Amino acid sequence: MQDRTCSLLTNELEILQPHGEAITFEDGNVTLVESRKILRHIADKYKQQGYKDLFGPGALERASIEQWLQTEAHSFDIPSADMVYSLAYLPPDMPLDGRGAGGGLLPAAGMHPSHRQKMEEMLQLFEKSRKDLGKLLDIYDQRLGEEEYLAGSKFTLADLSHLPNADSLAADPRSARLIESRKNVSRWWYTISSHDSWKRVKELQRPPSAEAPF
Repeated sequence: MQDRTCSLLTNELEILQPHGEAITFEDGNVTLVESRKILRHIADKYKQQGYKDLFGPGALERASIEQWLQTEAHSFDIPSADMVYSLAYLPPDMPLDGRGAGGGLLPAAGMHPSHRQKMEEMLQLFEKSRKDLGKLLDIYDQRLGEEEYLAGSKFTLADLSHLPNADSLAADPRSARLIESRKNVSRWWYTISSHDSWKRVKELQRPPSAEAPF
């Protein structure tokens, strides 16, 4: 979005966290909780102040964007989140095939049974999400061999909605190959993650530096 839009949204949209459960956006008398509803609302209401094509210029384009938003919500979000969650428990040197150094995942000796059970559960979750994501990203790779972006020739909400989880996958060597091994998905990811607006979001997410400002 343009700087004017970012400023406008900062001033007019109030971000709340009721009971610590979910991020809620309030915009005038409109209150929204689900992230994709928030995306749709901002892209539609503020399209004249920002990037006009985020939600598509017409009904046909919007229908395609909605289709990919549904795909992201129901087929990408869950396995990608599961993979990120599982990787938080698994060894950092574990490659994508699930095997650690020496051909094994976990050392049997010296590990508490409950800890080992948890690790085995996380490995199963990792393997399931890897297979599910692999199948889905094969479909994405085919689509992105036909079009520059998921919903066509322009960057839209269909692409934007993938950024948070895909960024986590791309940042971890154990999962990055899911993206890197697919030529068209890799090209698409590099393009959408290079947007200045996304770089700005990531800067805002960084913890404050512990160093003195002088």
